[in-house]
Amino acid sequence: MAITLNNGFKMPMVGFGVWRVEGKDMRNLITNAIKIGHRHFDCAADYKNEPEVGEALAGAFRTGLVKREDLFITTKLWNSDHGHVVEACKDSLKKLQLAYLDLYLVHFPIATKHTGVGTTDSALDEDGVLEIDTNVSLETTWHAMEDLVSMGLVRSIGISNYDIFLTRDCLAYSKVKPAVNQIETHPYFQRDSLVKFCQKHGICVTAHTPLGGAVANTELFGSVSCLDDPVLKGLAAKYKRTVAQIVLRWGIQRNTVVIPKTSKLERLKENFQVFDFELTKEDMDLIKSLERNYRINNPAKFWGIDLYA
Repeated sequence: MAITLNNGFKMPMVGFGVWRVEGKDMRNLITNAIKIGHRHFDCAADYKNEPEVGEALAGAFRTGLVKREDLFITTKLWNSDHGHVVEACKDSLKKLQLAYLDLYLVHFPIATKHTGVGTTDSALDEDGVLEIDTNVSLETTWHAMEDLVSMGLVRSIGISNYDIFLTRDCLAYSKVKPAVNQIETHPYFQRDSLVKFCQKHGICVTAHTPLGGAVANTELFGSVSCLDDPVLKGLAAKYKRTVAQIVLRWGIQRNTVVIPKTSKLERLKENFQVFDFELTKEDMDLIKSLERNYRINNPAKFWGIDLYA
């Protein structure tokens, strides 16, 4: 099941996110993901595991498990490389052992102190606050992203963690419209206005943190996971599915792409088994009522500044 982007390319609606997947587990997970049916892999320079992803993909191509043209590979420009977009993209391509990307995203709408192409450091000042680069505009960054398309390095370009204001601006100054806005959205943080704005203007929404954090974010951010919500547990029992499958199906029926992350084979299978059932309108509305405006993934913990303030 895929969604057609505004440039005609198709993007599978369920992807495998590799954030916090350790290098030693990567080959086995990606190989098994492909065998299960996954064709969409969501990466980022900042995840610091692109070389391991590249090795796993190269092995899959070499053994004939899958062809490159059958996969949809996303990676992201890190904040410290906004002034070095072409170099950063080429660095990611080299690490991933790919000739082109299906999608390249601006990871965050903020340029920070350059620390060397591909290093993805977040330099802090003496007070422990993120060193923000005020000389590189998002418009400048975007036009460099557009160059990647004309160079044939990237098929689609997009944004990530952009709100309505920034998304509107990008639409205004872009020659190549953003195909995707990847944002945090889940039953506790639904962001309906932003989702609808993007969709109205032909921008596909990809949900990162689509399960509302799960164990990884609970450990990292001390957050509360919607997977423990009694309403969602009740729906899981009703449909004879896991809570995660209910939440992912909800995301799909909102017409958003979901990219759950896991390092467990059993979960990898479960996360892909979401196409053979459908939530009723009443149950979609029930999940809508769970909105808490509860953001989980906030890098202020590491950057000493709340960029969402």
